[in-house]
This record gives sequence, structure tokens and C-alpha cells, in this order.
Amino acid sequence: LMYHYVSLPPADANIYRLDLSVAPTLFAQHLDRMLAEGYTTISLYQLYDNLVSGAPLPEKPVILTFDDGYRDVYDNAFPLLRERNMTATLFVVTDFIDEQRPEYLTWDMTREMLAYGLSIESHGRNHVSLKNKDNDYLTWQALGSLETIQYELGVRPRFVSYPAGEYDQATIDLFKSANYWAGFTTIQGATHHSDDLFQLHRVRIRGTTEPDELIRLLELDW
Repeated sequence: LMYHYVSLPPADANIYRLDLSVAPTLFAQHLDRMLAEGYTTISLYQLYDNLVSGAPLPEKPVILTFDDGYRDVYDNAFPLLRERNMTATLFVVTDFIDEQRPEYLTWDMTREMLAYGLSIESHGRNHVSLKNKDNDYLTWQALGSLETIQYELGVRPRFVSYPAGEYDQATIDLFKSANYWAGFTTIQGATHHSDDLFQLHRVRIRGTTEPDELIRLLELDW
């Protein structure tokens, strides 16, 4: 599943912010409904081990991902996940954290979530498209975000979510050579063993996605 904001949108929000903002009360309903239906949150590392070596997974696994690294994930989503002993993955934009932009996470917040058991992975350095870029630029994005996360958190990111879902074969080749293990797109769908590890699909969750619709999406034969 692909989330972005977990907060009520501001009064002047544009159409994109409105679409991507899930109210905290609705997010709590999502979590409770998934638990009631028997779903278990897993990490990308568990998924990778399953896809590569067949390591077992729970009967109804689900992965929660949050793109961009907004502060409301720490303020609103993290407490709800922790209360329910659930996990998630955050794809963070490292330059935005370094610049201390107020709507984004701080490194201290990410350290706290990492210590609890959430995963922190790469969403590039500055949320610029990775399509039609030369190798020097892609290296700056792939290694720059990797080295920053490794320096700040002491862990090496192994997964990338392509900013705005934009990438091409050169992007894939460069991230592979930088020892990333998999890449996530914004293409709608579930993940299968036959999938290209660097073009994995997700299901976009919107501010209008009610719990019934969430379960319907999870149960679709993608």
C-alpha cells in the first residue's frame, strides 16, 4: 500500500494534497480493519527474502509504505502503528530532511521510528524525476541518498521508491549497480514472484479510501 500524508489537509490545499491526505481517524480505521481481516504487516526485507529465496510469509501479508517523509507520519501514523504493534516503511527525501523543512521529518524522528522497527529507505535526494537523466546525476541521487541515510541512521537503504513514479532502464541499472535490492513504482497492483524486482507495484491509498474499499483493493486479483 502507498500512503503519503496522514493528516487533515490545510484549507488552501491543492487537488493533489487533498487526494493524498488520509485523516488520522481514517488511517486508524484502515489499520483496525486490516487486523480484523487477518492481515499482518511485514517489512520490505521479508518480502525480498520471500521473492528471492522463498522465505515464508504470514498468510495475509501487507506492506505499508509512506512516500516523501512527511512529519505527520511521525506525529499521526507512527503512534497508531505502535499501539497496534504494526510496522511500515518510509521512503524519505534526504535533502528535505537535511534542509530542516518544517513539513518533513527530522533525523531524530527517523531514528526513533527506526529504533522501534520501521524501515527507512530512499526516495532520492530532492524528489526530482529520475527519468532521462545521465549516469552522473543518477549516481548523485542513488549514492547521495544512500550515504546520507547510512551516516544519519547507521543503516544502509536497500530499496528505492522512484520520485513521482518516474524512471527508465538507466535508472534501474544505476540503482542495481549501487547495490539497491529493489525499486518501487506508483503502478497500481500487487507484487508477484514473476515481477521485475526494480518495477514492483503498489496500491495508492487516497483520502477517500474507506476501510471497505481498502479491503476490496487488497483482495483484488491484480
